[in-house]
Amino acid sequence: MSAKQKGNQSTKKTGASTATDTVRDEFQAVQESAKSAVTSEWDYKLALFFITTIAFITRFWGINHPNEVVFDEVHFGKFASFYLQRTYFFDVHPPFGKLLFALMGWFVGYDGHFHFDNIGDSYIKNNVPYVAFRALPALLGALTVPTVFLIMWESGYTLPAAIVASGLVLFDNAHIGQTRLILLDATLVFAMSVSVLSYVRFYKMRHDPFGRKWWKWLLLTGVALSCVISTKYVGVFTFFTIGSAVALDLWGLLDINRKGGALSLPLFGKHFAARVTGLILVPFMFYLFWFQVHFAVLNRSGPGNDFMSPEFQETLSDNIMTANSVGIDYFDSITLRHKETKTYLHSHPDKYPLRYEDGRVSSQGQQVTGYPFNDTNNHWQVLPAKPFPEDQLSGHRVKSGDLIKLRHLVTDTYLLSHDVASPYYPTNQEFTTVSLEHADGDRYNDTVFELRIEGAKGKSEFKSLSSHFKLIHNPTKVAMWTHTKPLPEWAYKQAEINGNKNVQQTSNIWYVDEIPSLSPDSERSKKEPRKIKQMPFLKKYFELQRAIFYHNNALTSSHPYSSQPIQWPFVLRGISFWTQNETRQQIYFLGNPVGWWIASSVLAVFAGIVGADQLSQRRGVDSLDERTRSRFYNSTGFFFLAWAAHYLPFYLMGRQLFLHHYLPAHLASALVTGALLEFIFNLDPVALEENVDAKLAGKVANSSKKGGGPGTKRVVPAKERIGANGMLALWAAAGVVMTLVIGGWYFFLPLTYGKPGLSAEEVLRRKWLGYDLHFAK
Repeated sequence: MSAKQKGNQSTKKTGASTATDTVRDEFQAVQESAKSAVTSEWDYKLALFFITTIAFITRFWGINHPNEVVFDEVHFGKFASFYLQRTYFFDVHPPFGKLLFALMGWFVGYDGHFHFDNIGDSYIKNNVPYVAFRALPALLGALTVPTVFLIMWESGYTLPAAIVASGLVLFDNAHIGQTRLILLDATLVFAMSVSVLSYVRFYKMRHDPFGRKWWKWLLLTGVALSCVISTKYVGVFTFFTIGSAVALDLWGLLDINRKGGALSLPLFGKHFAARVTGLILVPFMFYLFWFQVHFAVLNRSGPGNDFMSPEFQETLSDNIMTANSVGIDYFDSITLRHKETKTYLHSHPDKYPLRYEDGRVSSQGQQVTGYPFNDTNNHWQVLPAKPFPEDQLSGHRVKSGDLIKLRHLVTDTYLLSHDVASPYYPTNQEFTTVSLEHADGDRYNDTVFELRIEGAKGKSEFKSLSSHFKLIHNPTKVAMWTHTKPLPEWAYKQAEINGNKNVQQTSNIWYVDEIPSLSPDSERSKKEPRKIKQMPFLKKYFELQRAIFYHNNALTSSHPYSSQPIQWPFVLRGISFWTQNETRQQIYFLGNPVGWWIASSVLAVFAGIVGADQLSQRRGVDSLDERTRSRFYNSTGFFFLAWAAHYLPFYLMGRQLFLHHYLPAHLASALVTGALLEFIFNLDPVALEENVDAKLAGKVANSSKKGGGPGTKRVVPAKERIGANGMLALWAAAGVVMTLVIGGWYFFLPLTYGKPGLSAEEVLRRKWLGYDLHFAK
């Protein structure tokens, strides 16, 4: 290559480098201009200070009242005590929020001696540092309010819009009531708001990818998301919200005609990998970390044992099951107990009726039922399906996979299942017993059962207490099962035992409670010290996840204060948290009806505007300019997506639901309300984004010239952009909204703080929609 060619090539590289540096310098200049504008917005900072101060006052005022256990403090206070005593417990929520309560208790030197057994139990008499526990959610609840304000500020909205959005949360009775007690929702809502704020900050750094601040806000978004889902599993809705926005952002980066210039596929892959790392891998690792802490702290046997497998229980110290389990031999007399309902396998001479109430016919065989108390009619002898030689009857240990028979000792009959419908379940098989003559004759096959020990490897020994098993009828392959609905009077209202065709169902599990035939001086009765066993973390984690999701889905029973999602946006009913008859005081969990009705109405207005805009565009009428439409859909639309993602999935759930499940969605509706208030006055968005996009695309020329193109446009505060008239109207609208909201908040304060007590007339005045308040007479 000649020197001239090298010189030309060097000149080209230098030119390209100079162009890149120019764009970067211009971007930094615009960014500095934006910083200067923000710095000059002293009114935002002053408003933020006052809003934060009021948030702390409203959350902490009178936090020591009542000095008794309130509503679900019976659960989450109890869990904190279990953590401090290192006693294993089971709960359907992940551990992060509960660990924070335990940490607070540890800070103040609490030893976990009080177990929060009943609503109304005195904290003072039991020497419980309950104010310290309540201070944690109050702190997080107070910090949620300025976080909402910062979301609006960082999104470029005006001060009135930011005040309205944060004010709807600040003066909301539900947010205040939930954050003054030992409950998880304050942690959930705060982490959700921080997730949104961090993502907004990350999105604003998109013009300077892979920089230090870009990575900082990406990772902070991931950490906040991990805190949401590590508190409650409904945090997955926040993941969906952020994930949807990220997916749209990545789709835009793929556009070859994007304003910032087309990205090469390797560079796009780098963007994709960074987001996967920051928003999926990092949150998941933190999520697993809290379960590791959970298992490490809870190393002693406790009330959660029954929810876990014997293998899991063997990893806990002081475990009664592992200390008292005994190997079972053939011809032992045993009692079998259902793991979930704790009923014993039972039989008595009474027969099934000829016909059931629905007209179906039974076998009229001997009844086999579930009985809740220990009784001699619960004794069954384990026999081999094929008899042993007469001289080898003793010393044969029962093992997993063996074919066995069960002989009912009191009536001298043998357990049997056959193709006859059970009393309550036409699709399930009846269980009964037959005499020895039939058991060894024509009904032999129907009396043979396979013993399947859960988690057994090969021919594991069958032991009392520690061997959880399914009893499978060998010919028909149904599993012995029971449930909680009692049989009619003809069965003395005992539980039904039947054959379940869904063998994999976890409620088919039984265990041997005791061995009545075992002599106290038997070699098998001698207890030897047992070593605590180890179990891989992931195995423990997956077992706990299965138990959590199973029991979460099983929370379908009715509750006097449960409600349906359709009722939440309109605050049609609340929850009674606490009452005191002597003083007529009560805490009734209820959102600020005025604030919630305004926010719900605004959501409907937003949907109407979207529909009208789409329809007008179809007809060739462009009612919005490009910048206004972009802001309306991308920013306000993002807040609306957050509301929908945190609200609509509850319609698909069959479990118990309560008003507090709407709190994250309500926060999102507050953001929509503030944003739409500004949109209604047709305010221009901040010029920074469009200006920077134009620069990075190379569309800004001669920016250094006086009166140059759009590149010289100065970033100014919102109030300067819209003028005095627009701000006056906006402030007037914000003032009306906040006056109404504060009025509603103040009117319902006695129900939120639990004091003062109200007369019957005062209670009746607050039953706006027939709320089931106490002391209305």
